[in-house]
Amino acid sequence: MTKSTHKKQGGFTLIELMIVVAIIGILAAVALPAYQNYTNRATFSELVLAATPLKTAVEIEVQTAGLTVLTGVTSGLLGLPAAVTAGTNIHGSSITAGVIAMTWEALPAAGVLNGVTFVLRPTFLPSGALTWEVDGTGTCVALNLC
Repeated sequence: MTKSTHKKQGGFTLIELMIVVAIIGILAAVALPAYQNYTNRATFSELVLAATPLKTAVEIEVQTAGLTVLTGVTSGLLGLPAAVTAGTNIHGSSITAGVIAMTWEALPAAGVLNGVTFVLRPTFLPSGALTWEVDGTGTCVALNLC
């Protein structure tokens, strides 16, 4: 007598494969917007860093001139850099009464970042030094970029 042994074939059923595909689809639907937001914020940090030299210029002007008010601290005056209009491959910048306004460059490929503004407002500390905070008038706040 010969005994025949049949091995049961292993594998996934169609329903199991469909469940896995559905789970991957759900994860991708959640991850893609989060990744796009992350890349926009990382790209926008370029504009935040571009404001650093202007902050330094305002602070130096306040310290060297012994200013206690910022009304005259404006682009192109008191040795501060002139205002720059945003254009293709150029971020815009201006200083008005010590408030620094930066504007994202106008690029067709930039999408959501086109024309987004970043505003920094200085405040005098009791020691006479300045502290900076992001002003809510910039459009980057509503877009959660800064």
